[in-house]
Amino acid sequence: MTPASQAATSISLPAQDRIAEPAAIHAPSPGTTAILIHDLRELFKVRVTGLVLVTGWAGFYLGSMQSGISTLQRGLLDTLLGIGLVSAGSGALNQALERSTDALMLRTADRPLPSGRISLTQGILAGIGALACGAWWLLLHTNLLTVSLALLTSFTYVAVYTPLKRVTTLATFVGAFPGAMGPLLGWTAARGRIEWPAVALFAILFVWQFPHFMAIAWMYRDDYARAGIRMLPVVQPDGLSTVAEALFYAVLMIPVSLAPWWLGLDGPVYAVVAAILGLLYLSYTVRFRRILRPVPKDESRMLARDLLKVSVIYLPLLLTTLMLCANAKR
Repeated sequence: MTPASQAATSISLPAQDRIAEPAAIHAPSPGTTAILIHDLRELFKVRVTGLVLVTGWAGFYLGSMQSGISTLQRGLLDTLLGIGLVSAGSGALNQALERSTDALMLRTADRPLPSGRISLTQGILAGIGALACGAWWLLLHTNLLTVSLALLTSFTYVAVYTPLKRVTTLATFVGAFPGAMGPLLGWTAARGRIEWPAVALFAILFVWQFPHFMAIAWMYRDDYARAGIRMLPVVQPDGLSTVAEALFYAVLMIPVSLAPWWLGLDGPVYAVVAAILGLLYLSYTVRFRRILRPVPKDESRMLARDLLKVSVIYLPLLLTTLMLCANAKR
C-alpha cells in the first residue's frame, strides 16, 4: 500500500531556478499526507466502525420511532459520533495488542503498527484518546446506560476477545457479543432503557456474524495458522466444523430476523422480505459446504468469498427493510 519511493536526480539548474531549492528540500515527500490518512483509516478500522455506525443508526432510528420523536431532535448525529469514537478507539487498541500477530499475516503485515509507520505509544494514545472522547461525548449527549454499554463493549472486544483468539476457538463466540452491540447502543441512546425490540436487533447482529466469520476464517486460514490464531479452520482443517457452525447460524438467522415482526415492531411486508433474504443467505451457506469436497484451493476460496459478499449485502438490506417497513407501519 506504500507508494514507491521517488529517486532524486541531481541536475544543473539556472540561477533563477536554484533560488527555490531550499523550499524543495524541506517540502514533504509526495504521498505523505495520503499515507497518513490511509494509516489512520487502518488504525481506527474505518470499515468496521462504519458498520457499527450503520447498525447504531438503525437502533436509534427504531428506538426514536417508539417514542414518536424525530431522530434528529433526539441527537442522532451526537450519538453516532460518540459510538464511532468508541469503536475507533477500540480498533486502535486491538491493533496495538495484535501488532505481533498482525506482522505474521500477509493481509495485515502492512498495517501501520506492525510496519512501524505508527509507533506502539502513538497507537495506544490514539486508541485511549478516541475511546475517552467517545465515552465523554455519549455521557454529555445520551445517558449513563449507553456509556456503560459502550465501555463494556470496548472492554470485551479489547481485553477479552483479542487475547482469547490465541487460546481457543470460542473467541469467535465471545467476539460476537461486542460485534452485535451497535443497534443496542443506538436504541438505549434514544430510549434510555433496554427493551425486547432492542434485544431482537442485538440477536440479529449476533447470529449474522457467524457465517460471515466462518467465510473469513476459511479464506485466511493459512494466515491465521501462521500467526497462531485458533480459528475453527486452523484447529480442524477438514472444514467440517466450519461448515456446521455456518449452517447452524444461517438456519437460526431466519427465525431471529423475524423477531421484530413477532414483537410488533414491523408488519407482514418486513416478515416476507426478511424470510426471502434469510433463505438467500442460507442458500449461499449451503453452497459453502462444497469446501468439504476435494476441490482446488482457488475454488474453495471462491466459495468462502461468495458467502462473505452475500453476508455483507444481506445485513444492510435487512436493516433498510426493517426501518422502511417500521416507518410505513407508524
